[in-house]
Amino acid sequence: MKITSKGQVTIPQEIRQLAGLLPDTEVEFELRPEGVFLRRVGEKQRRGAQLITRMRKVKPSIEMTTNEIMALTRGTTK
Repeated sequence: MKITSKGQVTIPQEIRQLAGLLPDTEVEFELRPEGVFLRRVGEKQRRGAQLITRMRKVKPSIEMTTNEIMALTRGTTK
């Protein structure tokens, strides 16, 4: 694995999953005698809560009323 010219490295998916490192997770580095240590910063947020937080940042492309959405889910659209 190599570090890019921008100082970036890809953390393997298996390690990200086991460590709970989702996109937008804050991390910090600590220099230790045995090497560099990477850890998550702040309180660990559960995966579902992180996904909801990310979805709230996305502006909907279609604006519908609650009644219109309910009609779609029930299959009663006109």
